[in-house]
Amino acid sequence: QVHLVESGGGSVTAGGSLRLACAMSGWSHNEFCMGWFRQGPGGEREGVAHFHSDGTTAYADSVKGRFTISKDNPANTLYLQMNDLKPEDSAMYRCAAIYKVEGGKVKCPGSLSTWIALGHWGQGTQVTVSS
Repeated sequence: QVHLVESGGGSVTAGGSLRLACAMSGWSHNEFCMGWFRQGPGGEREGVAHFHSDGTTAYADSVKGRFTISKDNPANTLYLQMNDLKPEDSAMYRCAAIYKVEGGKVKCPGSLSTWIALGHWGQGTQVTVSS
């Protein structure tokens, strides 16, 4: 059974930094796509960044240049380095892992509904940024 456990959230002032971690266990595939998602109070869940097992990354426009997603393979841990944090970054951050094969290759789904339906999710870690 796949387990994802996030850590690293907290409260910072605008302009500060945090590094989130997502420890994964029980994954049985060599290929994967992992992602960070966030949901603010009263808001919808949105994708923040994706990491494919081939090293490819993708970011939401709102975090490009400020956030960096990476993975420590020996530790099987996904990270999200968040710099220059803004109040609008305040949210519950959750990581997810998915194994979705299209055309014989593992893809990172662009659809949030696919992640929700097929992905494995952690419980989340809260990030609060004050102005």
